[in-house]
Amino acid sequence: MKKEKKYNMFQTDPVLDKCFYIIGWVFTGLAAALYAGFRLGILEMFQKMPHCVFHGMTGYYCPGCGGTRAVAALLHGKILTSLYYHPIVVYTAVFAGWFMLSQTVERLSGGKLGIGMRYRDAYLWAALALVLLNCLVKNLVLFFTGTALMA
Repeated sequence: MKKEKKYNMFQTDPVLDKCFYIIGWVFTGLAAALYAGFRLGILEMFQKMPHCVFHGMTGYYCPGCGGTRAVAALLHGKILTSLYYHPIVVYTAVFAGWFMLSQTVERLSGGKLGIGMRYRDAYLWAALALVLLNCLVKNLVLFFTGTALMA
């Protein structure tokens, strides 16, 4: 009977890294197709996104509020504006970009350049904390000052 190898917090499962790498290329292809569709006017019907139901019902921001505007700002090269609307977008772009780039370099070099970023649960926990902190700060400012940070 074959024993399963256990990985500690400093090691990752290479199979998991490979899965994330493949998923990363699938999402990159989908994102490129969507971007091309918008630029060519094929997807005009999606230009006007519906408003957030949670915000409409409560007047407060949900954890995802600002995400669409943050993506649009980042695609236009406005990094600080994107951070303002929702920092998770820039965080994800940086980490996913580095993961894909470093994994590609490592794979193309046949493993000789061992620079491939490895998956860690800590990255997801940091992302969750960032989303919750963003939501909390925007709602506390709205509650205590009445100032809507995303008008």
